Amino acid sequence: MEEELKLDKQLCFPLYVASKEVIKKYRPLLEGLDLTYTQYITMMVLWEKKELNVKTLGNILLLDSGTLTPLLRKLETKGYINRIRNEEDERNLVITITEKGEELKGQVKGIPTEVSKCINLTHDEAYTLYRLLYKVIMGLEE
Repeated sequence: MEEELKLDKQLCFPLYVASKEVIKKYRPLLEGLDLTYTQYITMMVLWEKKELNVKTLGNILLLDSGTLTPLLRKLETKGYINRIRNEEDERNLVITITEKGEELKGQVKGIPTEVSKCINLTHDEAYTLYRLLYKVIMGLEE
């Protein structure tokens, strides 16, 4: 078999498995809050920014509007966000966090610590991995 076609030579495989397995660790922690992982990371952005338009949110999360639209509808149905059309430009949809959405933050505070316990990396190793993964992401966007 050609060397380049061996699974153990593929960077994509450990990236895929690591991503899948880490997200799997979030699932039981988020299920009790009726959140998916994607809803959770969306709320993380909103806890920080409080208000932003869909395009900016999509750029931050690297998600397209086809993925964001149903996700945002669900978060609005749950009462965590409001979606408001910009009066000056109807195409511009602004997302704001609600009081209930802010209260949710208190319920998820321990989740990053719980998940980090499952990952066998020191703080420095985790930071190095984080930087390297973002280097990969930025390289793929060019």
